[in-house]
Amino acid sequence: MADKLIIVESPAKANTIKKFLGGSTKVMASMGHIRDLPKSKMGIDIENDFEPEYINIRGKGDLIKNLKKEAKNAKQVYLATDPDREGEAIAWHLAHILEIPEDSKCRVTFNEITKETVKESIKKPRTIDKNLTDAQQARRVLDRIVGYKISPVLWKKVKRGLSAGRVQSIAVKLIVDREAEIQNFIPEEYWNIYATLTEPESKKDFVASFYGKESKKLDIHTEDEVKEILKAIEKGKYIVADIKKGEKKRTPAPPFTTSTMQQEASRKLGFTLKKTMSVAQGLYEGVHVGERGTVGLITYMRTDSTRISEEARAMAKTVITQKYGASYYENRYYKTKSNAQDAHEAIRPTYIDLEPENIKEFLTPDQYKLYRLIYNRFIASQMAVAVYDTISSDIVVNDYHFKANGQTLKFKGFMVLYVETLEGEKEEENVSIPELKVGQEVKKKKLEPKQSFTQPPARYTEASLVKALEEKGIGRPSTYSPTITTILERRYIQKEQKQLIPTDLGKIVNQLLVENFSDVINVEFTAKIEEEFDEIAEGKEPWKQVIREFYRPFEKEVEKVEKELEHVELQEEVSDVQCEKCGRMMVIKYGRYGKFLACPGYPECKNAKPIIETIDVPCPVCGGKVQVKKTRRGRKFYVCENNGKTCEYISWNAPKLGEKWEPDKEKKAKKTTRKTTKKAGNKRKTKSKK
Repeated sequence: MADKLIIVESPAKANTIKKFLGGSTKVMASMGHIRDLPKSKMGIDIENDFEPEYINIRGKGDLIKNLKKEAKNAKQVYLATDPDREGEAIAWHLAHILEIPEDSKCRVTFNEITKETVKESIKKPRTIDKNLTDAQQARRVLDRIVGYKISPVLWKKVKRGLSAGRVQSIAVKLIVDREAEIQNFIPEEYWNIYATLTEPESKKDFVASFYGKESKKLDIHTEDEVKEILKAIEKGKYIVADIKKGEKKRTPAPPFTTSTMQQEASRKLGFTLKKTMSVAQGLYEGVHVGERGTVGLITYMRTDSTRISEEARAMAKTVITQKYGASYYENRYYKTKSNAQDAHEAIRPTYIDLEPENIKEFLTPDQYKLYRLIYNRFIASQMAVAVYDTISSDIVVNDYHFKANGQTLKFKGFMVLYVETLEGEKEEENVSIPELKVGQEVKKKKLEPKQSFTQPPARYTEASLVKALEEKGIGRPSTYSPTITTILERRYIQKEQKQLIPTDLGKIVNQLLVENFSDVINVEFTAKIEEEFDEIAEGKEPWKQVIREFYRPFEKEVEKVEKELEHVELQEEVSDVQCEKCGRMMVIKYGRYGKFLACPGYPECKNAKPIIETIDVPCPVCGGKVQVKKTRRGRKFYVCENNGKTCEYISWNAPKLGEKWEPDKEKKAKKTTRKTTKKAGNKRKTKSKK
């Protein structure tokens, strides 16, 4: 008989905790949720004040039986699921199944899985936080109602099997809206003039860019304006009118929250959100690191707080002062956003002495990369600012002003270890200009006008979409990754070279939802609902009241839409391809993998075939049409229509006019990829055997 039974979600977490406790303590895993709403029906009793109809998850019967048996034999049961709303809900369901009284102090949480924290937490159990479970229930129930009420509209008007989610639909809308912005964007012409100047004494060249006239900023829009300026300054002297010297400071980024970790891992490591969370989960739950045994390497990875404990702050100070010197340390506090759930710390390493390089041999390559990112970001967050010396000079020629700016890094500070990279941002460089004096003449070497055009907004990447969702108050740390994964799997969007692009199916679904459910598929509404979930978690509002207020107007809207769309049929796009079986003109339909051609005479004629996408550039080998195809994983490749017959052209890269194709180079690249993949696989196998 075990004195204590501790139940966690995952076997990895169970194994780590087991090694800390030993003795007569038994640790078991629930393997995630054990009860949920049924898949076959809505599972919400609307007539009975929205009471959820939970059932045991299929396939977990034996596990539940074992948990009940061990709980009955244990003197004390502790529910140690993850320290967030989802974890609290799993603990609540476990308590229900194991018949643990509501007032029982059975709940323990670990923000970090270390021996000290685990032992300390078990000494201070608490009751299950009903406010947190209610907040999770409210989200689950509301999302189930939205999905079950709106999805049938999509089945009738688009195709069966489609589904609509509250947060997912907003994410799709953002991507569709951004694509529309790009398509409707009209580039505007603008010009700049760059003057290469020489300082006479040092003979050093430097570049100044056009600023304006008579100290006023002047934008140049046409070539005629450029010619007018060039004519006005053609014979003028370039005189240094003003010099300003100063200092610029750059502050380190805060330690990671879930969203900033996902964004930075995407930018710096090329990780998808799903991969980042999976690797982080493994680091949190425990990794075997030699003589230290199995330890959790990072704190809990679902958080939107930038707070760190005083103990962690002290550990960071020791490392920084010993490794870099006292001048590199700065005791720094970061302000957490007002709507953040501040129950947990920021994501940081649990043991500062376990430096990434020292434990690299015990980690997989992905674990090492992410752990190093988290470790360095945390240490850098407690380091001194970087300091630049700056110089700005104003150079005048016939009332026209040019500016030349320079900067030199004087003190690296935190940048000696880590620099955050923001979307589209270039790394700061040292730019030197020669020593200049006010009133001095500098010599013109050349003038170079440059024409440019304004660019459309960039398409979202996983990283920038997470940033947008967070800024708009949509979703929470635990929802970003599953949201984007879901809309990719439903093929509402696709990923090309990290960019998220709406599919035709995604555009149709978005149009139908936005036109008919504008009150629900709405950024402000979704953000407001998130705030109400937070109020439930804080005990300020009953969860059923939130559902009641939402449901009444929503139900009327659904009834209205169903009535309006009853006799409306979406017009199918007719192609210019004739059905070879019955002669009708084939129509464009949307399936799981995108567009395809189908005969409108279905079910009499069941002819269907794929739509072949081609590009304008001819095959560089035989001049035939080049088709665009996709691998099973969605990566594009280019193949000649005659491939397998009279031509062997196939390439990952789109052909360019006049470019020669090198088949040996393509084969070598594929061979190298296969070899690298195989080598990595063998390396992992060897490591696991050890």
